[in-house]
Amino acid sequence: MRAIIIQRKKIEDVDLSKFQDVWIVAEIKDSKIRNVSFELLGKAKDLASELNQKTCVVLIGDNVKRFSEEFAKRGADRIYVAEHEALKNYYTGTYSAVITGIISKYNPNIVLYPATINGRDLAPRVAANIRLGLTADCTGLSIHDGLLLQTRPAFGGNIMADIICPTTRPQMATVRPNVMEQASIQENGNVEIIEVPVKVDLQGLKVKTTEVISGTAAECGIPVCEADTIVSGGRGVGSKENFKLIEDLANVLNAAVGASRAAVDLGWIPKSQQVGQSGNTVSPKIYIACGISGTIQHLVGMKSSDIIIAINKDPEATIFSVANYGIVGDLCEVIPLLTKALKEKLSQN
Repeated sequence: MRAIIIQRKKIEDVDLSKFQDVWIVAEIKDSKIRNVSFELLGKAKDLASELNQKTCVVLIGDNVKRFSEEFAKRGADRIYVAEHEALKNYYTGTYSAVITGIISKYNPNIVLYPATINGRDLAPRVAANIRLGLTADCTGLSIHDGLLLQTRPAFGGNIMADIICPTTRPQMATVRPNVMEQASIQENGNVEIIEVPVKVDLQGLKVKTTEVISGTAAECGIPVCEADTIVSGGRGVGSKENFKLIEDLANVLNAAVGASRAAVDLGWIPKSQQVGQSGNTVSPKIYIACGISGTIQHLVGMKSSDIIIAINKDPEATIFSVANYGIVGDLCEVIPLLTKALKEKLSQN
């Protein structure tokens, strides 16, 4: 006996040839373009080149047309600008309605969103509106037989899943920050700007923003997703009080303070600073892992760092397998000595 019957609407044949170009939905925060937008643009240019299609950017918000030049300099072929004073603050309802309308009118082949807080909220709503599939948190994108091959970690990062959408368009995915290379600056005088008329009704919103409060990342200094240097602590730090050692070293290096999931779950540091599969994916120039064993979930979030330095008293810790440099010892002894030596070295320069 079948306990559950799932009825799905049959997918009608779609003329896939009318869907053209590779789009990115840019994200603006605090009147600045987030780096992940340039990362998406770089990947979109590669994909569009292979498909012989155009690279397009969607700018949505209030007074965002002024950012068009930055994307033009990095090789965008076309920019869709959706401006309205009611789009100053992000709302799922308003942003998804505008993006859905633009997609329905211009028929892109591929649409990429940043896997940020807003992007992870926006993309699924758009996908639901248009009745499309969506691959979340991609770490790799490529073209295979004309289709977008979307790669993401699965089963706790133990395997990498390749996903395609052969029968529907556009093909859509959210992409993790700090895993793609940013589009390089190259003057493009042939960029086309299309201003999209926008009508927004805020009266029907079920949720409204009354106040914007900076997240707990600010309490820890530099956000991990934007830092060139990160000093992270794990369960091996031992206590919330001992995280002062991590903070002292980070201050000397002008670095961000990060953490493993274990340290976050123990309440030693805010969730906003977590590095790993269920936290932030980072790609700094230097990553210093202190008291972190190196679970696969953590490695997924930081293994693309240029230089990895591990400090752990267990010489068999997995973290040493990915580290460029390793220090075996008690971090409560090693970190103060390292902090002192760096202070003295920097004071001489």
